[in-house]
Amino acid sequence: MPHRNTPPRPANEDQPAIAADEWYTTNELARLVKVDASTLRRWRTHSPPQGPPFVRLSGRVVLYGAADVRQWMASRRVCPGQGA
Repeated sequence: MPHRNTPPRPANEDQPAIAADEWYTTNELARLVKVDASTLRRWRTHSPPQGPPFVRLSGRVVLYGAADVRQWMASRRVCPGQGA
């Protein structure tokens, strides 16, 4: 569940949308972008760090801003047929 005050989502929604002011834990974001949580951890600890921007609140608490995730995903977009 995202970390903000939002009304509950309908139970039949398979995949929640990424809203602008939400924050996600590693596990929540992993489910949203369909990668294993260990992949996000590996990206964070790579030198230099890879993946979407993150906020380290403590040694064990890392959050990802939805706006940052959307921007990062847009930067990774590939449009076949357009100039390289």
